[in-house]
Amino acid sequence: MSGPLYRGASGIRISGNSNDLGDSQMKDKTEREDLDRNRSSDQSYLALRFPFRVFFPDNNSPSKYGNGESGFASDPFIVGSPRSRHKLTLLLLKLSLALIVILALMGSLWWTISISTMSRGQIVHNYRRLREQLVSDLWDIGELSLGSSRLQEFEFCSEESENYAPCFNVSENLALGYSDGSENTRLCGQSSRQSCLVLPPVNYRVPPRWPTGRDVIWVANVKITAQEVLSSGSLTKRMMMLDEEQISFRSVSPMFDGVEDYSHQIAEMIGLRNESNFVQAGVRTILDIGCGYGSFGAHLFSKQLITMCIANYEPSGSQVQLTLERGLPAMIGSFNSNQLPYPSLSFDMLHCARCGIDWDLKDGYFLIEADRVLKPGGYFVWTSPLTNARNKENQKRWNFVQDFAENLCWEMLSQQDETAVWKKTSKRSCYSSRKPGAGPSTCNKGHDVESPYYRPLQGCIAGTQSRRWIPIQEKTTWPSRSHLNKTELAIYGLHPEDFSEDAENWKTTVTNYWSVLSPIIFSDHPKRPGEEDPSPPYNMFRNVLDMNAHFGGFNSALLEAGKSVWVMNVVPTSGANYLPLILDRGFVGVLHDWCEPFPTYPRSYDLVHAEGLLTLQTHQQRRCTVLDLFTEIDRVLRPEGWVIIRDTAPVVESARMLTTRLKWDARVIEIESNSDDRLLICQKPFFKRQGVSS
Repeated sequence: MSGPLYRGASGIRISGNSNDLGDSQMKDKTEREDLDRNRSSDQSYLALRFPFRVFFPDNNSPSKYGNGESGFASDPFIVGSPRSRHKLTLLLLKLSLALIVILALMGSLWWTISISTMSRGQIVHNYRRLREQLVSDLWDIGELSLGSSRLQEFEFCSEESENYAPCFNVSENLALGYSDGSENTRLCGQSSRQSCLVLPPVNYRVPPRWPTGRDVIWVANVKITAQEVLSSGSLTKRMMMLDEEQISFRSVSPMFDGVEDYSHQIAEMIGLRNESNFVQAGVRTILDIGCGYGSFGAHLFSKQLITMCIANYEPSGSQVQLTLERGLPAMIGSFNSNQLPYPSLSFDMLHCARCGIDWDLKDGYFLIEADRVLKPGGYFVWTSPLTNARNKENQKRWNFVQDFAENLCWEMLSQQDETAVWKKTSKRSCYSSRKPGAGPSTCNKGHDVESPYYRPLQGCIAGTQSRRWIPIQEKTTWPSRSHLNKTELAIYGLHPEDFSEDAENWKTTVTNYWSVLSPIIFSDHPKRPGEEDPSPPYNMFRNVLDMNAHFGGFNSALLEAGKSVWVMNVVPTSGANYLPLILDRGFVGVLHDWCEPFPTYPRSYDLVHAEGLLTLQTHQQRRCTVLDLFTEIDRVLRPEGWVIIRDTAPVVESARMLTTRLKWDARVIEIESNSDDRLLICQKPFFKRQGVSS
């Protein structure tokens, strides 16, 4: 008899006589006993098939053989009923949960083991890839927000911008109330940014290659009048005009002999045989204040010395502009109200030949700033009629300078004619041994900022607490000085292995750069307007701007490769500050915020190099865009100048799209098959302003 017969009342058969009823009851009893035995057997079988029932009991179920809704005992594992299917589903969910927990624990254990065994390089590499992709995505979002204007080319600026340096607006500063020299103060704001391309003057010509360009420049390339040339009477400004097109600084003139005699005189006043011995005396870097037109630095360059010229912004007859045009280091800088963007203890010598600085003014603050950037044991050279003062007023001023210099722990070595030479103390104990109240005090740690960025002039002596206080006479001489030893590297928290690896990488990089650029320049050189294709130049570059200099490795590799270049090593304010290290290696450089215009004139550099700068700038708060940065590069780059940008592939590809707005010729080059970096090689075309040639 089938099972369902015993599960409902409708299954009961009622017979017509009593015997049938008795027989039916007896038969019922027998079949119930058989069913109980079968159910017991089924439950034992199900207990084996579902062992987790012991661990996950059903709290809502009745006793083992509770009555169902029909009044008969119900079996919770009879698949046919809806309730049993529901319970089975819950059980499977619980089993799945337990399995997930077990797998999660095993996965966590495996991940921990894999992280502990993975190399640090792999971890950094993977993190870098994720970070770079995020940067690229954010950049793309920002650039896409520009809409269709992103593809529009920039217009050319008006003629007034040909020689204009942003952030140096003397007339505007005078209107704001600045005076007594402070009108030359550098003030940058949103109005300092240009959204146009600066064209060269009408008769501009590509400068002669080095070393010819050191002695001859084209008059049309700079803003200077014949009257300014003839009236420049100071020693380092003297020059002669050969014809209407050129200004010559050649050594055949008596003027250059004057510079040579002058530098020889300084060497003798220090106690040296001649200027060729400056290097042996520990001198390598010189800050030339009010440098004239760079003749002092041009002469000393052949003696393995590098001179950085600084002077105020000048709308015409600029010392900085002419010095850069000659292929010599220079930048706009002023002592008037703010500290220079150099670290303390930066230069081996400071030189001022009729530089226009009144050192006796502002209670000696100018002398304090000169002391800050001068290395221990370094030299301060001043040439001025004031040193030979005859009238009472000038004698008073000269006495103030002498007394103040003594209180700065400067020792006067010699005075001849109009030139005086001091030597800064090599001993920190000098400051504590002074008479009480004599001269300015030393700065405390809160005010002794090693690398200030245009901070107001301070009235205390800085650098005395620096770990870099090492007299120049105790340093290794140039060129060995560029290879810092283990003790020197420890000052900057660097390991010799890291420093050596960086140097080797840059040697390879420079070789690769030249192998890429040489065929482009020599065989694919653009035709200049109105001229035949030029022959390959004697030297491809002279003035180089490294926008993110790191340790100065690019500069070092260029010199070791025998390239006749000088490099302006720029350390961004948004990154790690290794500018003290760069200067201690015997290079020149400056601290700069790339959201502001660089302190120079248009058309200053032959090559602009930026390694990792775009990624660095994108990580920072978006005070400016990459397009702002490219516009500034275009301003400081000479016509037919080159740009090398090295960065990650996504960043370089995004940057390439922006170059069309600046009318640059650009191409992306893969460095190595296993490298994530790419090169963006760009050239600025030579566009001429329409005008009548004279």
